This record gives sequence, C-alpha cells and structure tokens, in this order.
Amino acid sequence: MNGKVVVVTGGGGGIGSATCLRFAGEGARVIVADISAEAAAKVVEAIRSQGGTAMAMVADLTNHDTTATAVAQVEADFGAIDILVNNAGWDLFVPFLKSEPDYWSKIIDINLRAVLNVTKPVLASMVARGAGGRVVSIGSDAGRGGSSGESVYSACKAGVIAFMKTLAREHSRHGITFNTVCPGVTETGMLENFMEAAGDKEKLRVAFAKAVPMGRLGRPDDLPGAILFLASDDAAFITGQTISVSGGLTMHG
Repeated sequence: MNGKVVVVTGGGGGIGSATCLRFAGEGARVIVADISAEAAAKVVEAIRSQGGTAMAMVADLTNHDTTATAVAQVEADFGAIDILVNNAGWDLFVPFLKSEPDYWSKIIDINLRAVLNVTKPVLASMVARGAGGRVVSIGSDAGRGGSSGESVYSACKAGVIAFMKTLAREHSRHGITFNTVCPGVTETGMLENFMEAAGDKEKLRVAFAKAVPMGRLGRPDDLPGAILFLASDDAAFITGQTISVSGGLTMHG
C-alpha cells in the first residue's frame, strides 16, 4: 500500500474510520470522504497524529455533479486515485408495507446511487491512466440472503454486488479489479439506529449475536483486513467476487 492513494467513502463512520486507519498504517495516502466535515476531520487528525498522510473530502455523494467535482479536486490536490472503497451507507428498520417512496428514494440514493456517482469519475480516471486500479465496495449479507425490515436496503446492496461483477467483466482488460465485502451484523452507529427503530434494542442485540455461529456481533476492526487484501497486489487475479465477513452468519458457496 506504500504511497497508494485511497479514497474511502463514509470514512468518518465505524467501518470507514477503521479502514482509513488501517490503510494509513500500511503506508497509503488516505482521502477520508464523508458528508460530515467534523467526522472526516477527526479521522484525518487521527491518521496524521500517527504519522500518516490524509486529507478530507467533504461531499454529498448522492449528488452526481458535486461528487464529480470533489473527485477531480482530490486528484488535482492529492494525485491520481489508485484504490476506491465504496463504504458509505445508511438504513433504518422499516417493514416494506410501512415504507413510503420518499424513504425508498433516500435509501437508494445513499446506498446505490452514491456508489454509481463516485465510481464513475474514479473509474474513468483509472482507465485513462492505464495503470490499473482497485475498487472494493461494501455490500451487506442483507444483499445476499435478505433481511427482515431492510427490503429496500437489501435490494440496493444486491445491486452493488451485481454492479461490481458487471464492472469486473467490462474492465478486466484495463487491469482494474472490482470486489465486494459483505459485513454481517456489525457494531456501528447505523446498527444502533436500526435497532432503535426496530424497538427492544437489547433483546435484538442478543438475538443477533445468537444467530452468528461465532457467537458475537461483528466489530468495525473485523472488516479492514479483507478490504485491504482485495485492494492489494496479492489479489491482482481476484475480481468479480463477493466475500462475507460475518462470523458465519451467512455461508454462500
């Protein structure tokens, strides 16, 4: 990772911040992309305090033009992007028949459209340079096996998985790989919000943990290892693949 330029979207959140710190620890130059300037700044400061190199990219990734401008500015200021990690996401517990179109739009914009918006300018730059690249998207086991109360979110994450597989077919000849890492139930702020909306949070936490063969919920630090591997030279011949990091909650052949 030494000297590689990495963009991590949702870099101010739980999985995002853990991933940013891990990349920086391996010598990468990290762009912490987040809609929250405060959250991004905290991660940038943490990286710099450990001797790493980082900058913030504050942008609403659901807006196509704003995202394209932000990516162009990052490349002008920081250099060409070698690795993109599509991590930003959001969800609430809402059974489908109780959901409304405005909610669908918000879920789709954050979890799917934002991935399209940021991947396009980064990928176009990678193709133009002809030096290869890595794109790792954070999916969800909800997108592989479904999840009650997460119908639209599950659809979006299934879409992300299919999007990565399709780009892997379209751009393998350019030396760019596309893979998806699917967390299971992971202790993040998004999970807390999800359980608050579902009600009886502690009962739900216990039930989730019991459903995991390894007997606990995931932690943000469980994810960066798989993400970094797929972004590394060791994974140069791996593309279009999906791996769950879920303690065995789902096991796909």
